[in-house]
Amino acid sequence: MILEAIWYFLPAYFANMAPPMFNWFGWFKGLAKPINEPLFGKNKTYRGVVAAVCVGFIVFILQKVFRIESFELFDYERASLMIGLLLGMGAILGDLAESFLKRRIGIKSGKPFIPFDQLDFVFGGLVLSTLVFVPSIKIVLVLVVISPLFHLFANRMGYWLKITRKY
Repeated sequence: MILEAIWYFLPAYFANMAPPMFNWFGWFKGLAKPINEPLFGKNKTYRGVVAAVCVGFIVFILQKVFRIESFELFDYERASLMIGLLLGMGAILGDLAESFLKRRIGIKSGKPFIPFDQLDFVFGGLVLSTLVFVPSIKIVLVLVVISPLFHLFANRMGYWLKITRKY
């Protein structure tokens, strides 16, 4: 069940990692402008939104092409591409919602907001993707438990590789 949950949520995981990667590589510099600094902070950019949605979509297409049937929660061959878009879009919208909440309660940009920093993209991805596919409660619980661990690992790797500034 853990591998099924991870396979299902891969588009959201990669979408969540896309903004710092696109920033690090310097891709789409013209979109590297804050969406609305007072509402979301200076680090939430148009580039990050576009990167997350596109990467989520591309990862889902790759899942459709390179299927691993034993991990599939649904028939990827016949699945709507909307799932990939919604997982990518949900991940970044969850991140934006968490940033908005942080600004409202006075937490500065880049400062920790545990456990929401690790789960914002999970809740966003799950909520939006349920428009097309509703995972079982077991899958949701697995994602809520393992995603913070993946998030912390990815942040550490990003810091060690000098992709991100925070540990």
